[in-house]
Amino acid sequence: MLHINQTVPEFEAEAYYQDDISKIKLSSYKGKWVVLVFYPADFTFVCPTELEDLSKMYDKFVQEGAEIMSVSTDTAFAHKAWHDNSPAIGKVQYPMLADPTGKLARMFGVYIEEEGLALRGTFVIDPDGVLKTMEVHDNNIGRSAAEALRKVQAAKFVREHKGNVCPASWEPGDETLKPGTDLVGKI
Repeated sequence: MLHINQTVPEFEAEAYYQDDISKIKLSSYKGKWVVLVFYPADFTFVCPTELEDLSKMYDKFVQEGAEIMSVSTDTAFAHKAWHDNSPAIGKVQYPMLADPTGKLARMFGVYIEEEGLALRGTFVIDPDGVLKTMEVHDNNIGRSAAEALRKVQAAKFVREHKGNVCPASWEPGDETLKPGTDLVGKI
């Protein structure tokens, strides 16, 4: 299982993306932020609400230099069928990675062995391929795309402003902290 500040090993996965099924490598996104969003399965109840929420905010992620990739243990063909038949998933503009063997889910520590599914896990990887945030929780609880974006923005801020840290609920434009001093102010 990966840990914070560990380099994510190279991986390649089949994906449904831009009306095509192709292979996607993590290294193809070097220099960008990557948001990996694991979900249990296609054709379910909570999952389309999350993927649609991410799709609604996709342009904001792109503005931050980030690419979203959703991942489930379904095949790329199942992703395509879901995309073609669900109004919510039909809006998805980012790669939908297939992990039918559970290799990626195991790497990130979200694989449920007895079910062959993934837990809901969100992982932010920096432009150098280093894991910066992780959130994993029960499959009955949906996530917020706005919070995932905020985490990308905070991770990006501290990367670009060495020595500064972001306090709780920090949003771009809010005051930051510098350890050993008071608030730094808005940067």
